[in-house]
Amino acid sequence: MSTDFYRQILDDLYDGVYFVDRGRRITYWNRGSERITGYKQEQVLGRRCADSLLMHVDEDGVLLCQSGCPVAATIEDGELREAQVYLHHANGHRVPVRVRVAPIRDSEGNITGAVETFSDNSRLVEALREARSQASSALRDALTGCGNRRFIEMHLQSALDNARLYHTSCGIIFLDVDNFKDINDNLGHLAGDRALCMLADTLRANLRATDLVGRWGGDEFVVILPDSNLENLVGVAHKLRSLVERSQFTWSDATGGTHLVQITISVGATLAVAEDTLESLVQRADQLMYQSKGMGRNQVTAVFVGGGRSGWSPY
Repeated sequence: MSTDFYRQILDDLYDGVYFVDRGRRITYWNRGSERITGYKQEQVLGRRCADSLLMHVDEDGVLLCQSGCPVAATIEDGELREAQVYLHHANGHRVPVRVRVAPIRDSEGNITGAVETFSDNSRLVEALREARSQASSALRDALTGCGNRRFIEMHLQSALDNARLYHTSCGIIFLDVDNFKDINDNLGHLAGDRALCMLADTLRANLRATDLVGRWGGDEFVVILPDSNLENLVGVAHKLRSLVERSQFTWSDATGGTHLVQITISVGATLAVAEDTLESLVQRADQLMYQSKGMGRNQVTAVFVGGGRSGWSPY
């Protein structure tokens, strides 16, 4: 059968598939890769995936292209590998993907490159969340497409009621973009809007189907984590902070100049206690966020209360 026959099969796959040579330069890029990453074939062929393209990171924001790259390791030792990573989408946000890597060998068994397949883990999560919680446009933020303040207030009150009724826990993350005014002042409000959309996309793509995210106002967002303990709450907060830090996009100004736009967030995270109201819970998370600001920004501050003990801890 012809090469075109096999190429058509690969192009019809839902998952992303791409080939690299020993120098990790991309030699093939299927339509699934285009759909998941936003990068067209003509943008990537002949380039390395680390060249401001996929730039895989782990959940701590560590850039795997520099160390820990599964493709590089497979080219080196010929072993199959599988990993959960977060790729850089053409629009700037981070997408969770499951990657599988296998070596490519010539007729004599020498490794000449590698093939990576990857699947987007965020689409099912987002579909479930949209079907459950975003049916009404009255609860949707017009800019980012995530929930608005009314949406958060409604679902947070429901989560608190359920936590009391079933004796479970409920966590909340309050986050604010650091120095957001600088983007608006230096690049304009359209660039600021793009940054907020990138942030919202990163948040939504990297939460459980049961978690909820909404825009509280301006550059403030709230994440609700039902049935969450402190360890999980802090872990999610740290993961979101690091993935946002690794998100970026290029912006062209009115003079034709280009700017790499990156943002960081300051985060406050806390669990609800029996005495909490919606207002007290949000206020506590907001205060923790400001503590993160005071410690230099791009930080997570979490608090535990109740059970005869209270305190706060930066992470």
